[in-house]
Amino acid sequence: MAIERRCFAVDLHNDAEMIAAYRRWHEPGGPPAAVTKAIRADGVISLQIWQIADRMFMIMEQDSERAPDPEIKKQRDAANPEVAEWDRMMAAFQKPLSSFPDQTWVEMEHIYDLRDQP
Repeated sequence: MAIERRCFAVDLHNDAEMIAAYRRWHEPGGPPAAVTKAIRADGVISLQIWQIADRMFMIMEQDSERAPDPEIKKQRDAANPEVAEWDRMMAAFQKPLSSFPDQTWVEMEHIYDLRDQP
């Protein structure tokens, strides 16, 4: 198994009530079981979302040997009514980062590792 860590960012609409609702949706048992099952089926071993104000940061560890091609994943998620509905609901809370106006959950580039430093 080859574990790969991937990190993503997205912003939420800067509205305290919307942010609180988004957080409630992500409490244990909040996401539908079909969503959790779909995430795990993609080889995701660990997934955490962190927040500061309206910025969200996701850290995901995934078995890269089980990770689907992004286009296949997109098609599979769209064909799953519960996953598609979850994505639609969450999109109402999210707003794209200014540099990526047509995309949410933008993958970040790894640029530093303390282990690489002398």
